[in-house]
Order: sequence, then C-alpha cells, then structure tokens
Amino acid sequence: MIRTHPAKEHNSMKTLSFLVLNGPNLSRLGKREPEVYGYLCLDDINRGLREAFPDITFEFYQSEYEGGLLEKLFQSEDLGTVDGIILNAGALTHYSVALRDAISAISTPVIEVHLSNIYAREEFRRHSVISEVCAGVISGFGPVSYHLGVHALKSRAAENGSGFSH
Repeated sequence: MIRTHPAKEHNSMKTLSFLVLNGPNLSRLGKREPEVYGYLCLDDINRGLREAFPDITFEFYQSEYEGGLLEKLFQSEDLGTVDGIILNAGALTHYSVALRDAISAISTPVIEVHLSNIYAREEFRRHSVISEVCAGVISGFGPVSYHLGVHALKSRAAENGSGFSH
C-alpha cells in the first residue's frame, strides 16, 4: 500500500479557491476594440471559467480604480480566502508601482494574464512592472489566457501541497 503525506491527502480534498481580479477598462470588454480584445464581455469570461472548472470556487472582482485592486489583494491575503489570484491589471500593468508593491507584500501567488499579446503591441505596452513579482505571465490567448492561468495555479498548488509563493 502506498501512503501519501497526510497534509497532501488533506489538501487534495480541499476545494481550491481563486480570485480573478480585473483592472481598469476590462468592464468594457466586448465593446472596446473587439478586434484586439474580442467580443466576449467580462461576465462571459467569468461564466466560462465557472463552467470549465466546476471543482474550483471563484471570486470575481473588477475595479476601475487602482486602490480597489490593492484593497482586494490585501483583503484576500488577510482573510486567507483564496489559494491563488489571476490578475489582468489592464493599463496598470505598465506603470503601477503601487500594484507591484502590493503583489510583493502578499504571499498568495499571482498569475498575470492578458487577453492580447502585449509584446506584439505598442512599445509602451511591452513592459510590465508587475511581471517580476508574479508567479507567471500568460499573454495573447484571448479568454483562454484566464483558463491557462487557472491551470497554472492548479498545477502549482498540486506540486506544493496547497499553495506556493511568487
């Protein structure tokens, strides 16, 4: 009989919980530049995640304000309510040192996602100030970027018991 570590047995039975955090302008998905961002709205993307991953508990949050995203990151960490975070920071990706510092200040792993390939876009979009403090970056796969982020978090959680660091 093969025995596994008791903590791993317990964690494999635990339902994972992920926060999907979206920044400025993502409330305009489906309307704003559909040739770049697609025709799905944010609710469609969220519904797709719930349907594709029924074994995961999701919390969805979108804010047009940097402070709202910071507060949500800190709240999730302080309450211990999520095992990982999928973050599409929108334009804040390229300049928000405050968001970078907030990600650095929490131990919950964060996967940075983008609908478009930021490296094939305008020069100013090709640099992310948050990438270095995230566990990984997924860019350019449309709504599938979010799904790939979930797979990455699930995989890392399985490798490390119940969580992992940046």
